[in-house]
Amino acid sequence: MFKIGDFSKICRVPVSALRYYADIGLLEPAQIDSFTGYRYYSLNQLPRLNRIIALKDLGLTLEEIGRLLNEDVSPEELRGMFRLQQTKIQQQVEEEQARLARVAARLKQIELEGKMPQQEVVLKTLEAQHVLSVRQVIAKPQHVATLLEESFDVLMPAGVQITGAPFVIFHDEEFKPADLDVEAVFPVTPNVQSHLEMAGGRQLKAHELAGVPLAACVVHVGGFDKIHESYSGLANWIEANGYRFAGPSREVYLSPPEGDNPAITEIQWPVEKI
Repeated sequence: MFKIGDFSKICRVPVSALRYYADIGLLEPAQIDSFTGYRYYSLNQLPRLNRIIALKDLGLTLEEIGRLLNEDVSPEELRGMFRLQQTKIQQQVEEEQARLARVAARLKQIELEGKMPQQEVVLKTLEAQHVLSVRQVIAKPQHVATLLEESFDVLMPAGVQITGAPFVIFHDEEFKPADLDVEAVFPVTPNVQSHLEMAGGRQLKAHELAGVPLAACVVHVGGFDKIHESYSGLANWIEANGYRFAGPSREVYLSPPEGDNPAITEIQWPVEKI
């Protein structure tokens, strides 16, 4: 038997918490000295206390914990609950990290407000080309990479060689953080005429992609967490030089990140003179 203070040191739980658990009937002392009133605990009470602490960390109230413990929840059930909570917490951590990255990027964008992009903006004609493409609505912008990977998984076994950098056309008329209408495009030789089947009833369809008479283009070097800076700079240039948007933007993936070398992406935005 251990005095409450010593038991507190063993289980790493404050005496005040142990007293409170005893008062509400959640973890009563193994013995109370009738003369001194000292509370004593035994090591065989540790499993119940460990469950109390673990369930409390899961966000359950002490009342809910008491009901669960009285129902004698098995270790397997507890592990399942912990795994679910672990996944939830991990997701929250990732969301908060992404949120911090967005805040940092927006702060930098505020500093660059009204400034022209440091990258050179080029006006050029986008020639018509023969392509294989698949258009679908994706849940999040991050799923663009997934769509490209799924397409490559079909192209490679079919022996189809692409003749230029793959790109994505963003068909939505406004920015959407979810449910984006995108088209993954792969330039191929004109002799590729057959559609290629993909999972989920999708197809990489062979067709002629119409050209664009004029597009304002800028090369973004780095991660996609900061690509909006290049979009903003390009938009400033377009407005300052008397142009307006004339079609959906494209992202051409010139080079993926590799080692110390960052990703290189060309943003192409169809424009026309005002």
